[in-house]
Amino acid sequence: MSPAEFEPPITPPSDIVETVRRQGFAVASSSWIQGLEGASRPDLPSFAAEWDDMPLDPYLKDSGHYRRRRHASFLVDEASCRLVPHRAHFQPLQYNALHGGMERWFEPMRQTLIGQPFWSALLTGLARVCSEIGHPRSPWYVEAHQFRIDTSEGIGRPTPEGAHRDGVDFVALFLIARSGIRGGETRVFDARGPQGIRFTLTEPWSFLLLDDERVIHESTPIQPLLGGESGALPYGHRDTLVLTYRRNGFQDP
Repeated sequence: MSPAEFEPPITPPSDIVETVRRQGFAVASSSWIQGLEGASRPDLPSFAAEWDDMPLDPYLKDSGHYRRRRHASFLVDEASCRLVPHRAHFQPLQYNALHGGMERWFEPMRQTLIGQPFWSALLTGLARVCSEIGHPRSPWYVEAHQFRIDTSEGIGRPTPEGAHRDGVDFVALFLIARSGIRGGETRVFDARGPQGIRFTLTEPWSFLLLDDERVIHESTPIQPLLGGESGALPYGHRDTLVLTYRRNGFQDP
């Protein structure tokens, strides 16, 4: 990690629930993944390869070609995870002033990823955490988003809409990989005050869990590593998995 990057405030797995209750968010290392109930030790590099072939996001209003994306929706409780028929992703304008107010039909996530036992264990494990934080209701309406942001155009914007809420109950953002880039700093702010924190996720499968009602969040743009830096490539990328948990149904027009 370069001197300009801030270390994430890692929370032990046993303290995630209480930390989110106290401050509205928690950051966890990949050790939480390794301890998931109902899952054998996952082959995380093979899952990361699912980000290597994704279609471009056709809805970017800045006409950029730096974001690739897949999407799927699920009904999840603490014991089961069920894929629902493919549907559009929708956010009201009050939550996404840039891309809200329209149905966005992204290519579906592949069965080679979501059909794995690890996938169900991941979604149900997070459902248990969300319910324990203070919303003991099932099922959870979960949307999953695969993102790749690259620097093929010189800069890539993980959150072109800026600091925002998603209009759900909880948001989990997993870093899958980052290669040949600088930037991509995560910023979390109190939705009702000036308090905030900034840090850079660098460990694969570390993640940020947010109470979407209490905090707003964003990720800063990424740029390619400068010439001469270790591992510099013609362009780099940052891969993430975003899971949103919502009660009372999916967001629809």
